Amino acid sequence: MLFAGTAAYYRRGRLPYAPGLVDVLTEVLNLDGRGRLVDVGCGPGTLTLMLAHLFSEVVGVDPDGGMIAEAAREGAERGVADKARWVRARAEELPAGLGAFTVAIFGQSFHWMDRDAVAATIRDLLRPGGVLVHISDLKGEVRSTEGLPYPAIPHAAIAELVRRRLGPVRRAGRGMLPEGTPGGEAAVFARAGFSGPRRHVAPGGQALERTCADVVAGVFSMSYSAPHLFGADLDAFETDLRGLLLETSPSGRFSERQPGTEIFVWSSPR
Repeated sequence: MLFAGTAAYYRRGRLPYAPGLVDVLTEVLNLDGRGRLVDVGCGPGTLTLMLAHLFSEVVGVDPDGGMIAEAAREGAERGVADKARWVRARAEELPAGLGAFTVAIFGQSFHWMDRDAVAATIRDLLRPGGVLVHISDLKGEVRSTEGLPYPAIPHAAIAELVRRRLGPVRRAGRGMLPEGTPGGEAAVFARAGFSGPRRHVAPGGQALERTCADVVAGVFSMSYSAPHLFGADLDAFETDLRGLLLETSPSGRFSERQPGTEIFVWSSPR
């Protein structure tokens, strides 16, 4: 599994979506508490739970049991267990008897899937007038930490530390990604018959404070540096990682800017 063992780190380690994301989606999709949402590749339910109050029912789908368990736990804590359903399944296994939806959402997950097959399946899952929403961090954005109170996270040095332990080719769970993850989502959705997209941006740039524990969690939340990949070297890697972080910032605090969030809305062909 790509993200085996990462669920415990995901919510703390991953940067949040831009704070205006919910407002943008509410406006452009005319969300009013009705309709059904399916979040495909939902992880620990980050987007599903963020949007739960805007639908009558939300369904999160993810192949990782740890992610589904974390999503269910968080949903119960937020008091939305009555309208949230969590399904452990690969996107390629849909429709899985889940019924029809008004909105299908992919939050930085679509590139891991059999994209043409999944796009066609989602097309058939959407009700007439339904939409597919593809969400990711804003590409090509320069996020300077100049003027912020703490040092920047040493991302390049962390990447080199990972390479020294796991090798020069980027990992993806137990597999390899020598060419990185695929792009070109627009062509995939167009082939499936979707029209659009309408593009929207929820701006970032807000100053964030991160601790050593946050940064370590972020590293262990990634498919290419999931804890299980290190095997018996896990403790040694974490020791080296924390040493690097404290060498960079003896206070154990770092500054980072919130990334912007890019939203592409595709209309169903039906």
